[in-house]
Amino acid sequence: MRKHGKDLLLQIRSMRVQLFAVLIVIGLLPVVLFSNIMIRSYDKKLISQRTDELQSYGTVLCNLVSSSGYLAGQDAPEVEQEASSIATIYQGRVMIINQDLSVVTDTYQLEVGKTMISTEVIRCFIDHEKRYVNDLGDYIQLTMPIVDASTEKTTGAVILTFSTKNFHTISGIINRRSIVLLLSLAIVVLFLAFGYSIMVTRPLQHVTDSIDEIAAGDLNVKLDFRSYSELMKISDSFNQLIDMIQQQDESRQSFASNVSHELKTPLASMKVLSDSLLSQEGIPEELYREFLVDITNEIERMTSIINDLLSMVKLEKNTANMIIVNISINDLLEQLLKRLRPIAAERNIELIYESFRPIMADVDEVKLSIALNNLIENAIKYNYDDGWVRVTLNADHKFFYVKIEDSGVGIPEDVQDKIFERFYRVDKARSRETGGTGLGLALTRSTILLHRGSIKLHSKENEGATFTVRIPLTYVV
Repeated sequence: MRKHGKDLLLQIRSMRVQLFAVLIVIGLLPVVLFSNIMIRSYDKKLISQRTDELQSYGTVLCNLVSSSGYLAGQDAPEVEQEASSIATIYQGRVMIINQDLSVVTDTYQLEVGKTMISTEVIRCFIDHEKRYVNDLGDYIQLTMPIVDASTEKTTGAVILTFSTKNFHTISGIINRRSIVLLLSLAIVVLFLAFGYSIMVTRPLQHVTDSIDEIAAGDLNVKLDFRSYSELMKISDSFNQLIDMIQQQDESRQSFASNVSHELKTPLASMKVLSDSLLSQEGIPEELYREFLVDITNEIERMTSIINDLLSMVKLEKNTANMIIVNISINDLLEQLLKRLRPIAAERNIELIYESFRPIMADVDEVKLSIALNNLIENAIKYNYDDGWVRVTLNADHKFFYVKIEDSGVGIPEDVQDKIFERFYRVDKARSRETGGTGLGLALTRSTILLHRGSIKLHSKENEGATFTVRIPLTYVV
């Protein structure tokens, strides 16, 4: 069992780590995607800002070309100097095209004098747009018209090209570093999760050890965890379970002891009586008959104990079949009192019956008769001569109530919680004289609980006792 407990702890620990790993993966995916989106957005924003800056320089260059008459053949070294400065600053290329689509200036000195066949350049002459932007992968090309301020006609175009490799490189580096950082964080969290799982499952080791000790028969085990609220709850629940097991074990031992004692007493009496008969010769017939009567009484007493024990076992295991019928509770009590009146009359005990209304209820007639008979018979047995027993029947819209009061010896308050226990007797000498087995009230309580009812006691010593039974009018399975 200890091995199974350790295996269970390892499984719990592994499951916690796996759970953390899954949660980390699930948590990292959106973070990686979000960071990738942010980096791409940042990359686009940088390119857009660079394009806007280049447009500003391009506007200055276009105005300078237009005002200097550079395209008309006038000497304007400041134009070439400005173009060269822009190309140097942005590590790009600047070309100036005239209205004949001929390249006048090229900072790379590759296309000077050649014809520039470009859709964007042609559109500058047609649409007079301020700029056309083309994304060429690692390059951005910006085409802008050169407009004569006096005639407002396009006299040429400027093509500015700059590289975006640096932006993409920086974005890639940032993206890789963010992934490495997130993976490192995930590894650290996994190690922390593993350590945390060990720290959390360590107290559970005490639980498994305690369970092993209980399985070995040691019921004096207690847990005391005050580190986590969950473990505190486990500790309290475990201790409550141990207390309940101890109570059940004590009850079982007490029950076995009581059964042995109750069965041993009549057997011992029968053995003494039979030995007396065997040891004497020629005893009178009257004494012989008296001994046999005593032996018969002891046999009947033992039979009664065994029958009550069998009934108790059936009731506690809920194996007793409830035969529910709708009967008159008034008639049931009248029949019980009719059978018990001769017993009460022997000691001049008055039986009083009060019924406030006719009552029909769903009950097991046989079992309920036995339970109520036990209560009324006990009220007669443990009463004083010339006393009284009052049985009252009443009901509301859900329950019927049977109250049994007597003027008898009563029950001390300090033992009232025990009277429904098996074989418990308040006055053992008097109980044996009246022929009780000590199981009557336990059987009564079990029967009433099977009817989904309840029983309460109110009593004071030497002032009588009152038992109140409450049972639903309709039996609910």
